[in-house]
Amino acid sequence: MSYDLAVIGAGAAGLVTAGGAAQLGLKVVLFEPGAMGGECLNTGCVPSKALLAAAHAAHDGAAAAKFGVRFAMPTIDWPAVNAHVRGVIDAIAPHDSQERFEAFGVEVVRAHARFVSPDTLEADGRRFTARRLVIATGSAPAVPPITGLAQAPYLTNETIFGLPDRPAHLLILGGGAIGCELAQAHRRLGSRVTIVEADRLLPRDDPEFVAIVVDSLRADGVEIIEGAKAVKVEHGDGIALHLEDGRTVQGSHLLVAAGRAARTDGYGLDVAGVAFTKAGITVDARLRTSNKRIFAIGDCRDGPRFTHAAGYDAGIVIRNCVFRLPAKADYRALPWVTFTDPELAQVGLTEAGARERHGDKLKILTWSFDKNDRAQAERRTVGRAKVLAVGGRVVGASIVGVGAGEMIQIWTLAVSARLKLSAVAGMIAPYPTYNEMAKAIAGSSFTEALFSPRVRRLARWLQRLP
Repeated sequence: MSYDLAVIGAGAAGLVTAGGAAQLGLKVVLFEPGAMGGECLNTGCVPSKALLAAAHAAHDGAAAAKFGVRFAMPTIDWPAVNAHVRGVIDAIAPHDSQERFEAFGVEVVRAHARFVSPDTLEADGRRFTARRLVIATGSAPAVPPITGLAQAPYLTNETIFGLPDRPAHLLILGGGAIGCELAQAHRRLGSRVTIVEADRLLPRDDPEFVAIVVDSLRADGVEIIEGAKAVKVEHGDGIALHLEDGRTVQGSHLLVAAGRAARTDGYGLDVAGVAFTKAGITVDARLRTSNKRIFAIGDCRDGPRFTHAAGYDAGIVIRNCVFRLPAKADYRALPWVTFTDPELAQVGLTEAGARERHGDKLKILTWSFDKNDRAQAERRTVGRAKVLAVGGRVVGASIVGVGAGEMIQIWTLAVSARLKLSAVAGMIAPYPTYNEMAKAIAGSSFTEALFSPRVRRLARWLQRLP
């Protein structure tokens, strides 16, 4: 059976590619043995944000006294929380359903596919040949080689949602975005929580801004152990993590949140002539593998692992495969967000990276949430924004605070479109909104020059003119 395009994997990357190509008139086949929608819908972004929403609701009720409103302490109905999470997944699932993509013209094969030649796949006892092929197999939770871990009943993001009972004491191995988000969610829903991180929490982000998130987690009651490597796991009546420094941390459940590993095994990549490493499938700037007829996109390729990056990759592949344009991936303006409270968002270079690359040419602008009227009205004044510019053009931004994931978008546009600070400073921002901070921070770049003695003298001289 011959096709224009064959896609392996029905997560974000595969669905966007298959659906887009089919709607543009290509004959497309899509392979998926598991749940449509992949990790993001079923075990990742969607359930984690739904669980966080429940946790924030519990916290906001308890914190309402600062507005002169008092509630009784919230009661957590764990089965109802699970039902809420499941309901959110079910509400979104039709968008990723087999029926929807078949309506686009995609042939959906619910079976595992593997290469049997450089242009042929085998699945469900059949063989499928395609002119172009896309690997979008995603990633799986990385499990570190710790003594006793493989024998322990540990959890990952694939198994933690829908637990029948609330964890009494959740140990979390790993302090990245997944670890921090699920730590705060479970703590605010009544679990005791301990994070163990070998480095520091959220190591890719600006340390100054991470410290604000850490303070919030600790204020919630999350125990954080940084710079501590776990060397052994024991289980029996609960779970015990033995640390390299001799300490032992005990809990009822263990969540492994130590990063992601590309799914590359079992697909016959060697038969297809597709090169890969532990970091993922090797691709060029056009997301082509070592077999130029095969593309790799999303979490399975060596590169950034975010749902929005996967969707972006799909657009690059469609431009290459459908329109035969030599489109190249550019992650320079790729944002990421940790959805804790406060949220932490980043796009472009961090301050450390910008200093290393641009040195004395770098201009750093900062603004605090307590200077914003909307933040004052809502008592959400804990937060900061930092914008980095070179020659007046934005090269990076960090925001920590309420709604940081929404506010980072204007700076994502600025980095992507190479906008100057003057473009942001000149916009009209509605009052009162948090995004007034974008206009204020951009405008602060010109304050010193605008109110300088020279300009003041010019202004006085102009007043003398008739």
